[in-house]
Amino acid sequence: MRIGVLTYHFPPEPAFIPGSLAEELARRGHEVRVLTGFPDYPGGHSYPGWHQRWRHETHSERLTVRRVPRYTGRNGSVRGRAAGPLSFAGSVSLVGRRFLAGIDALYVHQPPPAAFATASLLRMLGRVPTVVHVPDVWAGGSEPTAGEPSRWAGRIAGAMTWTYRRADRIVVAAPSLRDLVVTAGADPDRVEVVLNWTDERIFRPARPSPAAGKLVRRDGRCVVMYAGTIGARQGLETAVRAAAAVDRGMDLVLVGSGEQERRVRGLAAELRTDNVRFVERRSPLDMPELYAAADYQLVMLRDLPELRGTLPGKLPTALSCAAPVIASAGGDTAEVVERARAGLSCPPEEWDALADRFWLAATIPPAARAEMGRRGREAYLRQMSMPAGVDRIERLLSEAVGGRRR
Repeated sequence: MRIGVLTYHFPPEPAFIPGSLAEELARRGHEVRVLTGFPDYPGGHSYPGWHQRWRHETHSERLTVRRVPRYTGRNGSVRGRAAGPLSFAGSVSLVGRRFLAGIDALYVHQPPPAAFATASLLRMLGRVPTVVHVPDVWAGGSEPTAGEPSRWAGRIAGAMTWTYRRADRIVVAAPSLRDLVVTAGADPDRVEVVLNWTDERIFRPARPSPAAGKLVRRDGRCVVMYAGTIGARQGLETAVRAAAAVDRGMDLVLVGSGEQERRVRGLAAELRTDNVRFVERRSPLDMPELYAAADYQLVMLRDLPELRGTLPGKLPTALSCAAPVIASAGGDTAEVVERARAGLSCPPEEWDALADRFWLAATIPPAARAEMGRRGREAYLRQMSMPAGVDRIERLLSEAVGGRRR
């Protein structure tokens, strides 16, 4: 097939699902054309060495990537948050028809910011069979201005609902997300759950190197590591308060950065915690050894209704690395961990409950921790592997084309 791919984020951004899917579809013999923006996530600024311009295409065998300009920058106002998605939609409107002319099917990776671009492109391409992949739903802003966010969130939700109704097939990344998408107007017969996978070439069980051990550990304490974006959705203040309550019983190591990093660091300083440490963002290639040097991986999500149908990317990554998990989250995230018996869980945004899990985790013997990791790895291979996920999306694209032809 000739497959078009529309995605708001794409590698070198941490957008592994659309990136690996495009590469794998091309490897399987399809012609793939990707329409995306210039990389700016998660910092909100263009990556070093990247300059936004209109004619930017890269080509490899059967894979073409066209990047279009969009507004970059982190602005807390509603207008600031709207500028990126709306500018991307405008750019897609200008180049999408010509770049994607003649495709057999369109795959859309549609986080909320891509909703306007998706709606615009579907209007232009008309009856092209479409598979829309929904990784999450609109979660609003981190601290929106009173009165404004409901209008902005309503427009996002309206655009997403419109695309749900136009799509031939819809892929959702978590079981509870299926219910939310159907409630928003999708035909339930067209919705299928495909759990996210991770980069299995990198994230697999590893041994801790001396350098990783030196960076993560400092004595015999149990180490709980959070690796990823320090943002509004994660609510890492809860983890800092929980670690402060346990004190010398464990160490919390936060690896990464994000818009809430200064706030989280400030809370740790205010509480005068001795057992919370920050490590700057590392290359993905370094992470399996860091995972192995820690005792547990922490998965955090705030207590928001729309996040209960979200499986954060760090969950399949930790499971693939056979790392035991502590999940401070509700909904599908906690259910996956508990069903696989791959770690511990507690309700989100309850620091005292998380402190209890930190204390319990520190008391579990190393052999039992390793068994948790083994069970998590087995669950990943059984339910979340990349070959299985790509197989299902490829089948849905083929079904969408066949259905339109009939």
